[in-house]
Amino acid sequence: MAQMTMIQAITDALRIELKNDENVLVFGEDVGKNGGVFRATEGLQDEFGEKRVFDTPLAESAINGLAIGLALEGFRPVPEIQFFGFVYETMDAINGQMARMRYRSGNTESAPITIRSPFGGGVNTPELHADSLEGLIAQQPGVKVVIPSTPYDAKGLLLASIRDNDPVVFLEHMKLYRSFRGEVPEEEYTIELGKADVKREGKDVTIVTYGAMVHSALKAAEQLEKENIDLEVIDLRTVSPIDYETIIESVQKTNRVVVVQEAQRQAGIAANVAAEIQERAILHLEAPVIRVTAPDTVYPFSEAEKAWLPNDKDIIEKVKYVLNF
Repeated sequence: MAQMTMIQAITDALRIELKNDENVLVFGEDVGKNGGVFRATEGLQDEFGEKRVFDTPLAESAINGLAIGLALEGFRPVPEIQFFGFVYETMDAINGQMARMRYRSGNTESAPITIRSPFGGGVNTPELHADSLEGLIAQQPGVKVVIPSTPYDAKGLLLASIRDNDPVVFLEHMKLYRSFRGEVPEEEYTIELGKADVKREGKDVTIVTYGAMVHSALKAAEQLEKENIDLEVIDLRTVSPIDYETIIESVQKTNRVVVVQEAQRQAGIAANVAAEIQERAILHLEAPVIRVTAPDTVYPFSEAEKAWLPNDKDIIEKVKYVLNF
């Protein structure tokens, strides 16, 4: 096992697939010689050449339009959208074209495209860089949406995404890129898409979350353990499709649920998760399904983001609410 940051694990996965499959192409704004804004593709152009790893114009619609054409010609594109806040420029390519490719063609064509993009708050980025827009894509059938929370998950999920024959949006939280290291096998491995992971087992309250909020939930669990409150923390890892089997199994044990997301209350996927739990397991619930989210405003300027983003204290407050309901 190697000790890797998330960015190192992502680079390692890209290197493995570029080596394994000559049809894998990595491209986007500044991903070539510069190695990307966060250096996720550093060294890959030198190793695999400008025909396999290359820069594009600053045009998200063109990047994903190119990806569609390449996919239809037998390639396996891995385009990068430099920050996911710029996804508005290419929504038609993702939700209007990639998602419908298999159906539209009568299962004769597919779109094996993995769109990588950083997102997420807490790192003082300019406007439109940190927005959590995963809900926009998760509402579109035909596209998988993957959000890892650890270096181990990032490598295994990215390898699985690139090998998937349908489009995947792979979102990487900027705050997690270099904030810690974790054990990551040096050899290749995959993690099944659409399968959640129980990051911490517990018996009192189920926390359902993803991305950077996994770590806020684990921090809350450590603090509440001192008060003899035992949280179970489920990391969705894939927010479309969602692994409801794992969630419901946990709910049947704890009988209380708090769903946590960084996105605004009306955005993200928390509302849908809460609705599904209440439809599937209402007789097991001893309290309402409660959400911890950001407020329903546009993402604030960096001076205010610390007060705006949900945190471990917010989770603790809602956990105590459902326990005392």
